[in-house]
Amino acid sequence: MSDSPFLIRLAESDDDEFILGLLHRFVDFPLPNGRTRTDCLKGIEADLVKHLDEQPSNSYIFVAENEDGDPVGFVHLQKTKDFFTHRDNCHISDIAVAEEYEGAGAGKFLLDHAYTWAKEHRCQFVTLAVFPGNERARDMYVKHGFDTDLMRLAKPVR
Repeated sequence: MSDSPFLIRLAESDDDEFILGLLHRFVDFPLPNGRTRTDCLKGIEADLVKHLDEQPSNSYIFVAENEDGDPVGFVHLQKTKDFFTHRDNCHISDIAVAEEYEGAGAGKFLLDHAYTWAKEHRCQFVTLAVFPGNERARDMYVKHGFDTDLMRLAKPVR
């Protein structure tokens, strides 16, 4: 039996407002040169809405709840193919926790769920992308065993 104060379940249509209400968490730090909060928010929102509405295969959105059944965060997993090995990977497309649950273990709980899901689905890696300025998230990922795999560099064209 788990000691966690959180439970996890697949997202339902009633969760859309909660999930989209956490969008601001994805830009609550210094963004790279050439990236605007507006563009990032629009892109993340469009992608999440697509996955919430269409529920494509190999896309899974899970919601973490507290003991009272209130949502505290979510993780969006996508099953992908590794470029080099062509084996299955579990990509954390999005992960966010409500501010009032930051530091309460909800993010760790969601990462643990992603890892367990990946293991159950025989994935080779759990991958994610994070902006360099999102130090809070980067620190959590490193503490959770993530390491740099590939680096994507970008230069704005002006």
